[in-house]
Amino acid sequence: MNKKSSNQEILIAIACMISAVQMNANAQTSAASKPSISLPDVIISATRSEQYTDELALTVDVLNRQTIERQQVLDIRDTQQTQPNLSVRHAPARFALTGPANNTGREGNTGFNIRGMGSNRVLMLEDGIRIPHSYVYAGNAFGRDYVSLDMVERIEIVRGPASALYGSDGMGGLVNFVTLSPDSFLKRNVDSTSPVRGRVSIGWSEDSQRKSMGTTLAGKSSTELSWLINLASANSEGLKNMGTNDASNLDRTTPNPQLNQDRSALGKFVWTPSPDQKHTFTLAHVDRESDVHLLSSISKLPYTGSTSQVNNAVLDEAAKASMNRNRVTLSSQFDVKHEWADKLSVYGGVHNASSLQHGTTDLFRSADRVRDVSYNEASAQVGLQAEKIVRHSTEWSQKYIYGIESARSKISNFYTGVSPLPPEVFPLKRFPDTRETTRSIYAQTEWLSDQWSVTPGVRVDRFALDVTSQDLFYPPAKQPGQSLADAAISPKLGVKWNANAQWSAFAQYAEGFKAPNANQVNGYFELSPIPGNPNYVTIVANPNLQAERSQNLELGLRYRTQGLMFDAAIFSGKFKQLIQDLKALGGTGLINDPLRFQTVNIDHARISGFEFKGVSDLGFFEGGRLKMPFAYGQAKGQNTDSHLPLNSVDPSHFMLGLHYSKNEWDFKIDVHHFAAKHAQDIDSASLLKNGVTQFSVPSSNTLNASAQWQLQKQWRLTAAVYNLTQQKYWKWSDVQGVAANSTVLDAFTQPGRFARFTLTSEF
Repeated sequence: MNKKSSNQEILIAIACMISAVQMNANAQTSAASKPSISLPDVIISATRSEQYTDELALTVDVLNRQTIERQQVLDIRDTQQTQPNLSVRHAPARFALTGPANNTGREGNTGFNIRGMGSNRVLMLEDGIRIPHSYVYAGNAFGRDYVSLDMVERIEIVRGPASALYGSDGMGGLVNFVTLSPDSFLKRNVDSTSPVRGRVSIGWSEDSQRKSMGTTLAGKSSTELSWLINLASANSEGLKNMGTNDASNLDRTTPNPQLNQDRSALGKFVWTPSPDQKHTFTLAHVDRESDVHLLSSISKLPYTGSTSQVNNAVLDEAAKASMNRNRVTLSSQFDVKHEWADKLSVYGGVHNASSLQHGTTDLFRSADRVRDVSYNEASAQVGLQAEKIVRHSTEWSQKYIYGIESARSKISNFYTGVSPLPPEVFPLKRFPDTRETTRSIYAQTEWLSDQWSVTPGVRVDRFALDVTSQDLFYPPAKQPGQSLADAAISPKLGVKWNANAQWSAFAQYAEGFKAPNANQVNGYFELSPIPGNPNYVTIVANPNLQAERSQNLELGLRYRTQGLMFDAAIFSGKFKQLIQDLKALGGTGLINDPLRFQTVNIDHARISGFEFKGVSDLGFFEGGRLKMPFAYGQAKGQNTDSHLPLNSVDPSHFMLGLHYSKNEWDFKIDVHHFAAKHAQDIDSASLLKNGVTQFSVPSSNTLNASAQWQLQKQWRLTAAVYNLTQQKYWKWSDVQGVAANSTVLDAFTQPGRFARFTLTSEF
């Protein structure tokens, strides 16, 4: 990052903070009524037990149902709206169907990136059960867009390693989607006498022409049994951008014609036979379908080049994708009140996820191509957890959480089609059928007093990656797939100090790890020279790949008064054996010396940064309440061996807003500053080959406005206009792999001005 630019952003942030504190002081000394103080959210993910966010020795964010609706969070991409050091990659659908071409946009929403750690390094959970991984290999990619936010009550985001409680995949943090429960509605409308309560909503979003509707019903069959059913459906097109070229060829910068269909269903049944036990049975289903007419792949007229290049000119190309996920979970809680535990939780769940991508390519004279690629992951997870509180004196108490957990996933892929690229012969598999198994034991204790909280914890994981079949993989792969097994110990220590009623400070040291997955260890690909790629290319398996390890330190400060709530944190992480996918190993491209790529471990890397967030309650103005939310975050990463920057780290993001609420309506306006991603902060060679320079994102500023009206007791309208000033801008997470000299840069821009609205009825 440019040092001068970075310092300017920090000064701007500090100035806004000082302004907030000054206005807060003025508001508190005015004759107006005292500002209200917001209660902290309850979170489960951070400690595997219900706890207020202000009691934790780490940084967390909670998006509750009110926030999700108020910010109109429609999918996981929208969670990054006001969150610094957090992003979700969603590139436009501009991919080629064959060869090692750009897979940009093929995977939809790829998953979360928290503080520079992305991909499968951020654990995604639904009600504490793991969501399937993403899969990216050669020209194919499957993202982690398996979540329907219509069924979600709140989103819990834990920043920093969560391996001490959750093991692998939690090295960069975790995101837990807590689904709706019957009590979400039965306890909300206490004045209602109806035996069935619920919600109906319809929505529209201009940026993708998304039209949605959903309904939720909840009720009690008896004093012991309650139930909930949620159904949702949405249709949308490709995400709009600020491109202007509608050409039906490679020059196109407007989105390709695209139709998406999303459907989801949630069923939850809660049986409480006595006050000391509770059993919850959950059924969840999500499916998504997408049809894309890839006009951006069509070759330009007149066809030029060699005879082979002319023969392989693309006349037309289209792709279809589908993914579905089914989950069945049973969890039980018991108040046992024994010497070894006060509470006991038993849970088990199965997840089945499958994704299919189908594509057709119409070539000028060569044989047309068809591709069918599937990725499947079937998993089961069971666990037992106990909690115990011991009161040593009137000043000190101790809380224990300990448990065991076992998880197993069967992972497979399948490639077939017509006219494979040489030397391939369909059908085949990029990696062999694999079973991933983890068995774990964990424990955490917390010493508590009025002033202090000390929380040590540790988890021991034994994980194995076992090849269950070489069928369709070896051969043609030049060597059989290899199994591996390893163990990891993940300790942590958190300390929190309450200086007084307003100030508290915390520190946490935590270690994390991420086990390599099946395609990283055994993935194999080979491509002979073809038109457009005159080189011989091979992707080499790496059975010696090691698990990633991290050591992380976070220091934080919290301030709470009636007029100002403020959180600040600095963090630094050291990473060993960080996995880099498909690193170039060399080669000339000749058949006896192909261009070689391999997933490898980077020996050492570091990511450090800071973030702050808060809200200033400015008191009453013209009969309504005025608040000012703000947030800012910045991080920097480097391979400490090569001294090259880490591309996974996002530029800084600053948000400042004004929120005015009065009786049945409220209004909010906020400005966002996205810093530039400068050339010196980019390792172009790891993103693009042959000396091509990566596109460096310029800085940008956007302005959003939203409002909410309680039209009647049951009806509520939420509306918003985004990017009011029609700012043309890019997000770094979406353009990685795009060359600076690309003629279609506008295809990767964010939407211009667009509107959203949601109409909700609760009964």
